[in-house]
This record gives sequence, structure tokens and C-alpha cells, in this order.
Amino acid sequence: MRQISRLTSKYQATVPLAVRRKLGLKPGDAVLFEIGEDAVTVRRATALDAEYAKSLEGTLTEWLSKEDEEDYRGL
Repeated sequence: MRQISRLTSKYQATVPLAVRRKLGLKPGDAVLFEIGEDAVTVRRATALDAEYAKSLEGTLTEWLSKEDEEDYRGL
């Protein structure tokens, strides 16, 4: 089955109902984008995913510039 959603001007998309049901998503849930060679997979994020992301925060200081904040503010 394929599902399509359009991006808004802020690059936001609605997760189709069939996908929300399949993943068991509710408002406020986090989703994880796994970027591969030729595709991106979306899945429900787990507490372990959040812990992993938090552990990486301190290693990504090259993205903490004033310019980056301005560029990514609206995302």
C-alpha cells in the first residue's frame, strides 16, 4: 500500500491515517526517520531512540552557530 502527503510551506506533512494506525501513533508521539542509501524509513521513535539522540547532542557542536539557529528556526 502507498500513501501520499503534501508538504506545507514550512515543510510539514500530515501522517496519513493508515500509517498512523499501522505505527500506533497518537498526538505528541515522536517519529524516527532512518535515512538509507536509496530510501527513508519512518517509524515510531522509542525511549531508547530519544536516549541515543540525547547522548549525541554534545558531539554536534558544529551545528550550534547563530547562522544555523536562524536557518532552522522555523522547522
